[in-house]
Amino acid sequence: AFFWLVSLLLSSLIWFIAVKASDPQDEPLQKGLLIFGVMFSVLLQEAFRFLYYKLLRKAIEGLVALSEDGCSPISIQQMAYVAGVGFGLMSGAFSMINLLADSLGPGTVGIHGDSQLYFLTSAFMTMVLIFLHTFWGILFFHGCEHRRWWEIAAVVIMHLAVSGSTFCNPLYVGSLVPSYLMMATAAVWAYILSGGSAQNLRRFLLCK
Repeated sequence: AFFWLVSLLLSSLIWFIAVKASDPQDEPLQKGLLIFGVMFSVLLQEAFRFLYYKLLRKAIEGLVALSEDGCSPISIQQMAYVAGVGFGLMSGAFSMINLLADSLGPGTVGIHGDSQLYFLTSAFMTMVLIFLHTFWGILFFHGCEHRRWWEIAAVVIMHLAVSGSTFCNPLYVGSLVPSYLMMATAAVWAYILSGGSAQNLRRFLLCK
């Protein structure tokens, strides 16, 4: 969560400087800066995810050196899951804070003919991002651990695609549907990389 906050702080600072240094009346320029800010923030988040992996790898090496049996009490897979949950929950918390701040007013959602489902769809988008960050953490750490750089690239591309799809709003179908499809894909992928199988899933559903 701390690493995600630091990445958000740095990307917000860059975007704030860019906006202040530009013409606020130039709408195409401001939209371009917004797109740049979102894409830069995504890349910075993934860079900090990599830095966090390197830090945890050093921590595991230290734990192994101190342990009596030469084994770490926690695996890199468990750390990947926890790191993904931390990124996701902090991302979701900030999304909800922004929404709650907007809900205070002034104005009424949909008063000018816009969709009245803004808060509902934003809640669904926040939920999918929390899950995606969890799955991305597993995929990203697995790619780093096994030197599968295409898995890392896939995480970055999916993150950019999900964030970029939000620019389709207020056509919410254009952002929610692709995001949930990517979430399903990432969930299956992360499940398989974590050692899951169809047989294990069947046993879980049957409570065996």
